[in-house]
Amino acid sequence: MIQAMVKMNFGPKTVAEAVNILRSIVERIRATRGCISCSVYQEAGNHCSVVFEEKWKSDADLQHHLRSEDYQKVLMVMEMADTRPEIRFETVSGIGGVEIIEEARTRKG
Repeated sequence: MIQAMVKMNFGPKTVAEAVNILRSIVERIRATRGCISCSVYQEAGNHCSVVFEEKWKSDADLQHHLRSEDYQKVLMVMEMADTRPEIRFETVSGIGGVEIIEEARTRKG
């Protein structure tokens, strides 16, 4: 799985437009082959800070998405940011749930 994250900071006059653009493409991205999730967040206490987060099943799915018209809109929003966006792609080799908590809490030592 690949996690993609873009964190952007906007001025008070442009943040609403940026969020609206990103929200307008979230459902289409979620419906794209290989997309696990796609979300837009505004930070609590700093509504001018926006995080756009996606999860993809494979690198091939992500690469296809990065060439899409929807991602062109993400790039456009990045250009609207007041400062250079923080962009991060992370490869996740394993995923666990509550069993990890249970194992840690029952392990002795």
